[in-house]
Amino acid sequence: MNEKKPTRSELKRRAILQAAQRAFQEKGVHNTSMDELAALAQVSKRTVYNHFASKEALIMALMTELWQQATLCAGEDYDAAAELQPQLSKLLESEIEAICSREYIELNRVAFEHFFHQPEAIRQQVEKLSANETGIARWLKAASADGRLRELDRNIAGQQLQNLIKGNCFWPQLLQVTPLLDARERHELAERTAALFLSHYQA
Repeated sequence: MNEKKPTRSELKRRAILQAAQRAFQEKGVHNTSMDELAALAQVSKRTVYNHFASKEALIMALMTELWQQATLCAGEDYDAAAELQPQLSKLLESEIEAICSREYIELNRVAFEHFFHQPEAIRQQVEKLSANETGIARWLKAASADGRLRELDRNIAGQQLQNLIKGNCFWPQLLQVTPLLDARERHELAERTAALFLSHYQA
């Protein structure tokens, strides 16, 4: 089956997003104009505004895209015949690789700096993103339905996993306290987190 080719409008939107990501990281949001974005994307300023009403809308679109790449499709489906820890570890490692990437960290740093005095905007975006079911949430749901996990609140359990991994591979790097994790460190973090989580929740 042939993949559907993107439309001209979709290609222009993609070009605008790529231009915005590059410009925001190099110059910051405040120092980047919509005229500059249009020039970088090789589209008209009107086209930029047709897709994105403001620079804030562009930031939110970029954050949404990276968040979806990091969480919605991470890992594989639950396997009832396989041991839990290797499955969860692999799932976590996939997400860790995404949220620990330089691209993800740098874009989030840009967004946090821009919205530092607008916490309500960030809160609304987080709520919107959280409404989507992540790969980890799907796995927890399937493992619970299979009777292999203790009774749990999937939202709380999922947040606990997020806190465990982001406390080591996102927040310290966002604040530039520690460097990005290498492949060995990412793997070990996934293994430790899966073991700790299942020591409490495995039935």
